[in-house]
Amino acid sequence: MTRFVAIDRTSYDTWHMRMLLTLLILTSAACLPQPASAFDLEEVLKEQHVQYQVGADNRVVQSDGMTLSQAIESVRRRTGGKVVSAETRVQGGREVHHIKVLTTDGKVKTHKVNGRRR
Repeated sequence: MTRFVAIDRTSYDTWHMRMLLTLLILTSAACLPQPASAFDLEEVLKEQHVQYQVGADNRVVQSDGMTLSQAIESVRRRTGGKVVSAETRVQGGREVHHIKVLTTDGKVKTHKVNGRRR
């Protein structure tokens, strides 16, 4: 004769289940896509570049080189491609603008444009 014994399961705690569900919802909300304005390349470049920062150093006349925005526009006109990224680095006491462009044939090429002297 076989007897079935009921396994004593501890009842689940509703507080723990609610906390788990809340964490799951918050994590899901954090993973939602950001608005397109958060990825605006031009605004990010303006925030990073010296030319757009407010301060006394911006009163220097830039006569011996291009600004980053001028270099971007120049490369865009010359290549006819889409600018993917742009940054300014200092090399040998001079700003050098590194501009990556997606060409019409699907390749990414980096163009270097001299900026002002430091």
